Amino acid sequence: MKQNDPCTVLLIDDHPLILEAYKNALAKIEEQIAHYTFKIDVATDCDKAYRKITEASTLHNGIDLIFLDMRLPPSADGKILSGEDLGLIIKKTLPKSKVIVSTTHTDNYRIHSIFKSIDPDGFLIKNDISPEDIIIAIENVLEDPPYYSKTVIKLLRKNVSNDFLLDNIDRKLLYEISLGTKMKDLPDILPLSIAGIEKRKRNLKDIFDVASGDDKELISKAKEKGFI
Repeated sequence: MKQNDPCTVLLIDDHPLILEAYKNALAKIEEQIAHYTFKIDVATDCDKAYRKITEASTLHNGIDLIFLDMRLPPSADGKILSGEDLGLIIKKTLPKSKVIVSTTHTDNYRIHSIFKSIDPDGFLIKNDISPEDIIIAIENVLEDPPYYSKTVIKLLRKNVSNDFLLDNIDRKLLYEISLGTKMKDLPDILPLSIAGIEKRKRNLKDIFDVASGDDKELISKAKEKGFI
C-alpha cells in the first residue's frame, strides 16, 4: 500500500452484526487519521472469499487487510471447510496481506492450532472485544503488528512454559480423548498404531503426574495446564 492509496480490506464473516462492527471501526479510523481511507469488500462464505482472494492474487492487486472468521459455511465442493483452510490459502497466495483472525473458540487446542497454521497478525476472541478494541486492533496490525485480545494473551502466557513438553500429535491426542473419541477410531485420526497411542498416553500421564489409568484425570490436568 502506497502513501495516500486506499487501504483495501476484505471482511470474511457471515454475521451481519460483526460485519457492521468492523465497518464502523474502519469509518472511525478514517475520521480520526487523515492518511487512512479504506476500500471495503465483504465475503460471507468460503466460496465467495476464495473467489475474491484468487482474483486479488491473479490480478496482482493484493489485499492490505483481511478479517477472517474461523467458523464459516464451507465451500460447495467441500474442499474448504473453515476459515482456517482459507487462512492457509491466504498465506500461500497473498503473503503480504495482514490477517486478523476472529473466533468464538476459547479452548487452548484450537487457538494453538490457529497460531501454528496461520500465524495471524491479529487475533481476536469475539466475546471479549469492544468497538474500541477493534479500532486498536486495526491500527496496531497496520502500523506495528501483532495485536492479540485479552483472552489470547492469557492463553499464550499459560502456554509459554508448557510448549517444549508436547508436540502436535500429543496435543491432538489429548484433544480427541477430551472429545470422547474411542481408542479404536484414533488410528484413523492420528498417524499412530494402537500400541503407539497407548505409549503416548503413558508418556502424557507421566508428564502430567497422573497416577491412575483414568483418562478423566489426564484431561483434567491437561486443561488445568492450558493444553486443551
